[in-house]
Amino acid sequence: MSGEERREAMLRLLAQADAPLSGERLGRELGVSRQVIVQDVALLRSRGAEVLSTPRGYRLAERRPERTLKVRHTPERTREELTCLVDLGCRVEDVTVNHRVYGRITAPLGLASRRDVDRFIGELESGASSLLMTVTSGYHFHRVSADDAAALDEAEAALERLGMLAERLPYERDLEA
Repeated sequence: MSGEERREAMLRLLAQADAPLSGERLGRELGVSRQVIVQDVALLRSRGAEVLSTPRGYRLAERRPERTLKVRHTPERTREELTCLVDLGCRVEDVTVNHRVYGRITAPLGLASRRDVDRFIGELESGASSLLMTVTSGYHFHRVSADDAAALDEAEAALERLGMLAERLPYERDLEA
């Protein structure tokens, strides 16, 4: 078995496992040493695989369903928008704007609770920085994740009721999560 085949087999084992797998166990299953497993994990991570190390062994990161929502509102409604999303169980992963001159600009947010939202708004209010959406007349995109697609549907419907959900233009389809 080649190194690439071994790493693919490792990913399959991790995906099928109900609990973390130790480097020693993976080595036994794949016929290599624990050190080779450590090196393979580093190679997999460098290629974008989300292999996590825990005290009990390796596991794959759980992938939550994601959706990219196009919204538009005034800066004064930012807290309302973000609180709506986190209260419905969503995590606001990032914000993106499509600027006509600078192109696509994305900033990580990682907001999952009211406390996170309060901290974010507080940082904006106490500094000289402004929201990215101010450069695009309030239009922006949020990549949000949740435990299931139903929570994402509920969040999208809530933003629609608040009058914040915006229609996507044909050239914006490539922003799908």
